[in-house]
Amino acid sequence: MEDMQQRLDLIESMIRKARNNFSENGHLYIVWGWVIFACCLVQYFAGSLMGYKQAYLVWMACWAVVPYMIWYIRRQKKREKVRTYTDEIMNTVWVTFGISAFLLVCVLGLALGPDMYKIVLPLYLCLYGIPTFLCGVILRFRPLVAGGIACWILSLASVFTPVREQVLLIALAMIAAWLLPGYQLRSRYRKETAHV
Repeated sequence: MEDMQQRLDLIESMIRKARNNFSENGHLYIVWGWVIFACCLVQYFAGSLMGYKQAYLVWMACWAVVPYMIWYIRRQKKREKVRTYTDEIMNTVWVTFGISAFLLVCVLGLALGPDMYKIVLPLYLCLYGIPTFLCGVILRFRPLVAGGIACWILSLASVFTPVREQVLLIALAMIAAWLLPGYQLRSRYRKETAHV
């Protein structure tokens, strides 16, 4: 009887390990949420309040985070004992988002030049909603689903917002879509792994 209980405990432990992957610990949501939130505030205050014409250059800071993200993902993959289908789907969603975000700036920059700033932020808000919503559905995690919906609502609101203030809507979206869910994911992950 004791042998059977040990087997059941082992199976339960394996299931928990399979469910707890790097995406679910919220770390990258938190990192990117804070980076983008900070860039939004710096751009707004430097551009709107201090009159710095090239305040948008603050977004180059995002490139400094990419090597850390790559290192972090590789480190997590080495630690994983089980690679799930959910992991693969989540990776695909975020790679698709990254490529789409990069192409959006390239295409709009080439097609519209300086006028792209009138529409790029509302489109980014819409784009942020897609992976956030999908990951919420994949993980069955309502805060991410709500965060994705918040991005879409803010995207619509940004059309009626002066261009200089649109960046504040992105900051708000980062709180709703990535920071709050990221900290909740971290909390859930820690509770689940404490019992493994």
